[in-house]
Amino acid sequence: MNLDPDLKQLANIVMAAADDIIMAQADGVCCTTKADGSPVTEIDLAVQEKVRSELSRLWPAISFLSEEMSSLEQQSVLDSGNSYWCLDPLDGTTNYVTSIPLFAISLALVSPEGCEIGLVYDPSRKELFSARRGGGAAINGESLHCSTVANELADCIAAVDFKRLPSKLRCRLAESAPFRSQRNIGTVALEWCWMAAGRFQLYLHGGQKLWDYAAGELIFREAGGVAQTLEGENAFAHQLASRSAIAAGNERLFGLWHDSIRGLLNED
Repeated sequence: MNLDPDLKQLANIVMAAADDIIMAQADGVCCTTKADGSPVTEIDLAVQEKVRSELSRLWPAISFLSEEMSSLEQQSVLDSGNSYWCLDPLDGTTNYVTSIPLFAISLALVSPEGCEIGLVYDPSRKELFSARRGGGAAINGESLHCSTVANELADCIAAVDFKRLPSKLRCRLAESAPFRSQRNIGTVALEWCWMAAGRFQLYLHGGQKLWDYAAGELIFREAGGVAQTLEGENAFAHQLASRSAIAAGNERLFGLWHDSIRGLLNED
């Protein structure tokens, strides 16, 4: 099996789906709610089918997993033990339907060893983030590296999703934040990529799905970032269950951030 697809070819597929479907139909999109409470639009489904069609035509031996498939279909792909494409056709759907220009397409190629390729395309800013395992990360073809400007937590901007954090940690972070300022942009894929680009220096999220983080987390790691779950496990796993994430732009900041979070969790 060819596990070395051309990044330019993949980028063309992702960018065409975004520009032809997402950006062309941004007004008056019908939104419904899935069983898990998350929103879905006809745009999510249209992008999924367009990307699936192109990938299956060019690489028919590689399986396909997407957010808008049933959980039984998704689990079947994981249980096969084969390599698969992992797609989030529209990460940031709530932003999209409310005209907040923060959304993206996220596509990863995952082998049994882990994530091999990641692409995240932000059509509002025409920014394509990409990475290949062991080959570094890029934005629009230019080398991408995490920021080295901040050396202390007090100097950092943190991307924190308070909604999904344990209540104890959420309250204590709100009361005694160790960072300079906090943001949450409503799209996990772009949060990882903005970490890779140095726009944020710290990251904390209580629960991400595989399709949310697969591509972005690879891009972040290849840009020099450090990440794991709150439980101390690898950030990436072949599983459908939501996973927490704690990350920083370098080893030193990660150690400080991790110790700070553990301290807040262990306070009486």
